[in-house]
Parts: sequence; C-alpha cells; structure tokens
Amino acid sequence: MSSLAKKEVYNSEVQSEKIRFKEKVGYASGDLACNLIYQTVSTYLLFFYTDVFGISAAAAGTMFLIVRAIDALSDPFIGTLVDKTNSRFGKFRPYLLFGAVPFALLAILCFTTPNFTGSGKLVYAYITYTALSVLYTCINVPYGALTSAITRDSKEVVDLTSVRMVFANLGGLIVAFCVPLLAGTIGESTSTATGWQATMTIMGIAGALLLIFCFRNTTERVQIKEVHGKIKFADIFEQFRVNRPLVVLCTFFIIIFGINSISNSVGIYYVTYNLERPDLVKWYGLLGSLPALIILPFLPVLNKKLGKKNLMRVSLSLTIVGTLALLVIPPTAIPLILTARLLAAAGSLIAGGFMWALIPETIEYGDYKTGKRLGGLIYAMIGFFFKFGMALGGIVPGLVLQQFGYVADQVQTPHALTGILITTAVIPAVLLAVALIIINFYELDEKRYAEVVKALEMREKTGR
Repeated sequence: MSSLAKKEVYNSEVQSEKIRFKEKVGYASGDLACNLIYQTVSTYLLFFYTDVFGISAAAAGTMFLIVRAIDALSDPFIGTLVDKTNSRFGKFRPYLLFGAVPFALLAILCFTTPNFTGSGKLVYAYITYTALSVLYTCINVPYGALTSAITRDSKEVVDLTSVRMVFANLGGLIVAFCVPLLAGTIGESTSTATGWQATMTIMGIAGALLLIFCFRNTTERVQIKEVHGKIKFADIFEQFRVNRPLVVLCTFFIIIFGINSISNSVGIYYVTYNLERPDLVKWYGLLGSLPALIILPFLPVLNKKLGKKNLMRVSLSLTIVGTLALLVIPPTAIPLILTARLLAAAGSLIAGGFMWALIPETIEYGDYKTGKRLGGLIYAMIGFFFKFGMALGGIVPGLVLQQFGYVADQVQTPHALTGILITTAVIPAVLLAVALIIINFYELDEKRYAEVVKALEMREKTGR
C-alpha cells in the first residue's frame, strides 16, 4: 500500500445510496434552526444595539468587526477539533445535540438589556456576542461538514443542499417577517426592550428543538475508519497550497456573504428613513427570502442546464441589476422598489445557495491531492472567510452611517440618507462585480470532479 493510501481508509459501502427525503428534511432543519437564531442576530442586533440598548453606531460597528474577527480566528481550531472527534454519535452530529440549548440561551442574553452604564453596556455586549459567535461556530462547522459525511454522490449533494437552502431561507422568511412583527406587537404592551427579548426567546427555543431534530434524523455514512496521518492545524496551509478550488470558494464566500450581511443590516435603515415607511420593514425583509421557496427547489435543474459557472454568472448579474435599480427608483415608488428587492434577492439566493453545494467538492479534491479527508477543517476555513464577509455587514454600515452623520431615532439629514443609499446599493454592486470576475477561476468543472471522485474510489478499492 502506498504512503498516501495508508493515511486513511474509508467506509464506502453506501456511497451511492439515495438519501431519503425524510433525512434531507432532517438535515435541512439544522440550517432552519441556525437561521432562526443567528440570522435574527445578524439582521437586527446592530439596530438593537444602536436604537434600543443605546450603543453608538461607530462603537457597535467596531464591536461587530472585532467579535467576528475573534470568531473567525477560532474557526480553524474548532475545525481541527471536529476532525479529531470520534464518538458513539459520530464525528459531526454530537455538536448539534450538545450545543443546541446553550446556543439558544446566549442568543437571548444578546437581546437582553441590563441596567448598565455606557461602558458597562459595551462590555456586556462584547461578552455575550463573542460567546454566542464562538458557540455558533462549534455548531455550524460540524453541521456544514455533515453534508460530506451523509453522501459523496454529487447529485445527492446538490439535492440535499437545495432542500437545505429552502429551509435556510424559510428561516430567513420567518426572521424577516415575524421578528419585527413580534417585537413590535409584544413591545406595544410591555416595552421595546422586552419585545425584542421575548421575540429572541421564541426564536431560540424553536432553534434548539430543530437542532435536536436534525441530530436525530441524520446518518453519517462516509466515515473514516482509520487515520494514520495526524490531523493538525498546519493542514490548513497545505490545503491553501494545493486546493485552488477551495481558495476561490473562500474568496467568493467573503464577497457574497459580505454583500448579504451589508444588505440585511442596512435594509431596516433604508426602509425606515429613506422610504419613511417603517411599516414596510417586515415586507422588505420578507422579499429578501421569499424567492428561495420558489427558485431553490429547481437548483439541481438549473445546475444541469447551465453548468456551475454560467449559473453563478446569471445569478450575480441579476443581483447587480436589482441592487443598482435602487439608485434610480424614487423613494415614493414603493412597488418598483419592492420589485427591485425581489430581483436582487432572487439572484443572491441562487448564488449563495449554490456555493454551499460546492464545498463537498473541495473536500473531495483536498482528499485527492493530500490523502486526508478534512471535512471539519475545510468547513472551518470556509467559515473563517464566511464570517469575515459577515463582519462587513457590521462594520461597513456602522462606519458609513457614522461618517454621513446618522443619528439614531431622528429625522435624518439628506447627507445621512445618501450614506444609507450608498451602503444599500453602491457598495454591494461593486462587490458583486468583483465576484463575477472571481468565479471564472473555479476550475473544478463537472468533468474534472467526476475524475477526482473516480480516482478516490479506485484508491479505496485498490489501496493505492
């Protein structure tokens, strides 16, 4: 047996097994759970800090950058830990079971307003938000890597991912529409702060139950029986050296999720102040996720007809058109604005959803190049760049709003309104144009990926 083959021996007896729809739903429920909790945090926590808790926009924006940087830096270490995990529950699923309840509790604490001074509030926010973000990594990295443990079949991966993305965006729909509705309704009879805390409690409990449901209804089929090559932190650098598709995908994640995070964070400001229609916040958010329920089930068909790169090009172009349209549509033309929002969301959801289906390919390619199947570590690397992009959603709106003279809960100056519009339309459009260029460097097309999988299967059968 060659030195490469000695490193790992796999259980591949069920590689071609078709995954039952029940298990696809079970797996997808994990992303629904994460979105109910963490998308509430990503979308509304900045607004909660500035307009409810009383932290300045600049301080809150800087905190988002610092906390998400800390969180991102922890990803590789958590990924290494996940790849070393072996338990009676499997390698990835235990993190869903044991992280569910603490995840919900920390989310509730983030939307709690203790009676502290200005500096005390900031310290409390740093502690709770940092703890929540790191715990999210401990759940999300193994959850993402679980895809590669459920199946190696690329068609099943795309099918599994399409169901997952439908559920993820269903979570986005619930968060976009129900969170402001619940917070406002409960807040009317109590207080604004209590409204947000009670709403997060509802989201947290639902999320914890769904994570446990995901744990109970998934199976890890692709298992490493024996590992002779020690998994170590330095494997990250080897992957970056030999795994070009992974490098391209990591860069792409920064941009796409940076754009999504910026758009989600600034949307509530844009609707409240530029459109002067705070009653439309829930509808604007709803249209950001609604296309997913219609489009994402057809993701496997779109992939088959267009191919990976063309699918990404079309979706990104659609998003650019919808985003830039906000620059020329008058703020009084609400139907046109909501149409542009729907168009941009459709393209963004296709691009964002399909990216997750490409990650298992980079795991297989990394295995092919190095002889190590590093599902946890590769998802952690993706998570590092994903969170770096998400950090843009906190720091960019916060700093731009501060620079243009935004004052919380006041009538905004024309200069401040311009800053909100730039953050809503111009900055995302520029980043999307960069993404259009980057996707051309993803070299793992359908033919090449099939060759990689065939080589891996041959290696496992022959031990060479």
